[in-house]
Order: sequence, then C-alpha cells, then structure tokens
Amino acid sequence: MGETQSLFERMASTSLVLRIIAGIVMGAGLAVVAPDMAISFSLLGSLFVGSLKAIAPVLVFVLVVASIANQKKGQHTNMRPIISLYLIGTLAASLTAVAMSFAFPVTLTLVTNEASANPPQGIGEVLNTLLFNIVQNPVEALMTGNFIGILTWAIALGLALHRASDSTKRVVHDLSDAVSNVVRFVIQLAPLGIFGLVANTIAQTGFSALADYGQLLMVLICCMLIIALVVNPLIVFAKLKRNPYPLVFQCLRESGVTAFFTRSSAANIPVNMELCKKLNLHEDTYSVSIPLGATINMAGAAITITVMTLAAVNTLGIQVDMPTALILSLIAAVSACGASGVAGGSLLLIPLACSLFGISADVAMQVVAVGFIIGVIQDSAETALNSSTDVLFTAAACISAEENGQTVDVIRQANA
Repeated sequence: MGETQSLFERMASTSLVLRIIAGIVMGAGLAVVAPDMAISFSLLGSLFVGSLKAIAPVLVFVLVVASIANQKKGQHTNMRPIISLYLIGTLAASLTAVAMSFAFPVTLTLVTNEASANPPQGIGEVLNTLLFNIVQNPVEALMTGNFIGILTWAIALGLALHRASDSTKRVVHDLSDAVSNVVRFVIQLAPLGIFGLVANTIAQTGFSALADYGQLLMVLICCMLIIALVVNPLIVFAKLKRNPYPLVFQCLRESGVTAFFTRSSAANIPVNMELCKKLNLHEDTYSVSIPLGATINMAGAAITITVMTLAAVNTLGIQVDMPTALILSLIAAVSACGASGVAGGSLLLIPLACSLFGISADVAMQVVAVGFIIGVIQDSAETALNSSTDVLFTAAACISAEENGQTVDVIRQANA
C-alpha cells in the first residue's frame, strides 16, 4: 500500500502538462499502430470527461456560496472589469472573423444530411432561454449543468448566508475545501483521460474527413490563433502595461490543452479553477468569473458562427456590404454568449446568423452538418480558446486591481 501511494505521489509531483503531453503521444501512437485496441480505451476518456462534468456544477455552486458567505465587508471581486474584458474579447473575435472571411472567402460543398437538432429561431429566443435558465429549479440546474441557474442560486444563497453565524460559515468553507480536494484528484487523472480521448478520436476518424474542408478549417484556425496570440495579448497589455505572453502561454498550456480534448468549456471549469489557484488569484473572484466565462466568454464560438455564416453567404453568391458585416459581428457576439458550453454548442446558432441574409433553414442546417464534420478540429480549437481566455482575462483583471491597490497605498504613504 505504501509503495502504491508513493508511486501515485511521484506521479502527482511530475508536471501535469508533461504527463498530458505523454498521454497525447501515447494515445496517437496506439491509434496508428493498433486502432482496434485504441477504440477500446475510449472508456478512459469517457470516464474522465464524465467525472469533470459531474463535479463541475457542484464545485461551482459550493465555491460561489462559500466565497460570498465568507466575504469580508468592503472586499472587491473585480467582476465588472472581467465582464468588460469578456465582452470586448468576444466582439473582437467576431470582427476578426469578418475581416479574415473577406480576405480569404470560402465556399462550401453543401452536404445532404442535416443535423438532428432544433436551432433557435431568433435572437429573442436565445435571450429568452438565458432568462429562463436564471430561474430554473436549483436541483434541476445542478443536474443539467445549467451554470447560469447555478450561479444565480449560489449568489442568492451566499448573500443569505452572509449574515449567518461564524460556525455556519465555517461549515460552508470546509465543504468548499472538501469538494476542491475531490476536484484536484480528478484533475490528476487527466493524462489517462486524454490518452483515451486521443486514441479513440484518431482511431475512429483520422483526418481524411477533414481534407475536403481544408480551406474552411484554415480560416477558422487562423482566426482563433490571431485572437489567442495577437488580440488577447493586446487586450491584456492594455490592462497590465507589461509583456502579456508569459501569462498567455501559461493559460494556453495549462487550460487550453485540456479543453482541446474535452471539447467542453463546462467540463474544463475545474481545471481553470485549479489554474487560478496556482496563479494566486482571489478565490472570491475566480469562483464566479470562471463559470460565468464558460457561459458568456465565447470568442471561439463568435468566430465559428461568423466564418461559417459568411461561407454559406459566399456559396450562395450573396453580396455582403460592410454595414451588414458589422451587424453580423454584433449578432454573432451576442449569440455566442448564449452558446451551450458543450461540444458543438456554437454550431446550432449558425442558422440564427444565416437568417440575417435570408438563407433558408434547410441550407443553414446543411452548414451546421459541415460544422459537425470538421468538429474534430474546429470545436476542439474553439473550446481551447474560450476556456483559456476565461483564466487569462480573470488573471489580468485581478493582477491589475492588485497593482492599482498597491499604487494607491504607496501614494497614501507618501502623502502621509
């Protein structure tokens, strides 16, 4: 027993990123050498993603309740600047996608099979769904992973417990620590889970299905790289007035890699929570901003909606002027905020954007089907961008607030 525990401790002490990379390499190697065996390891990936999805709602609910209940009077959580960064980043992403689509226009060979799902019929339906998610039964919200509803009830309960006795607050805090410990254990299993996900994905799909849509994928991935490596760093630089790339690369490495393979912003919430803790960010802030970001910080989704819609427009020979393109950017940004935090969640919002150009639902759903074909790469990259940006903008706002606070203290001491 002692030897087993010692082995686990040695594994846990090794860099998680290095273990994840090893899992990726071994999974890809197994898929190439023995694809049938690789598929049998899909259970590891399914168990890992399932465990993340199971613990994430409970973690968010407990952490938000505990942080608000134990918040000291006059303590600031920096949520306003974080939300501003989320919205600016999402709008910048949709504008970048418009520019790239104009520079490198893409046309599609539309497929005949339609996605078996019902897209929203208008922006009003998206907003209506968001409003009703707020007032969903808390138990049902936890069961379905409705993070808007979870946040609403957690904030309400946290405010109610803010005036509770110290012993009650202590119980809530201890419960938060207990759930966090469970999450840390699950995250340590990430290399095994990603090994199973990579082995199964490459063995089943390979990359042959993506060849026909290479140009479309290239535009999508280039847009996401521009946001991740140029636009987001510029936003962070404007906030911090320092070199943003060490923080950018750390977020991409420790959050983006895991999100790429889980393909779910919701499932990656525990990973982002752990990274925020590693960055020494304020728990009262990231316990709210990270689940909120998984819902409304959707730069990758805005890119997907915009590029896929303009590809459909080009295919049908519809002329697009600049004012209409700007309106599309706004619609894509707002719609992206309502995208589901699960794999392929942004694709069902494409018909909504297509309706701006009078494109029929039948054609729009064929575009959605194309999205599912290229989803092996597109959705993975989209989720990696979305999830890593949640931590990036949270960290930027927290660091900026901390430095500004220190500056104010220095000025006060000098004046004294």
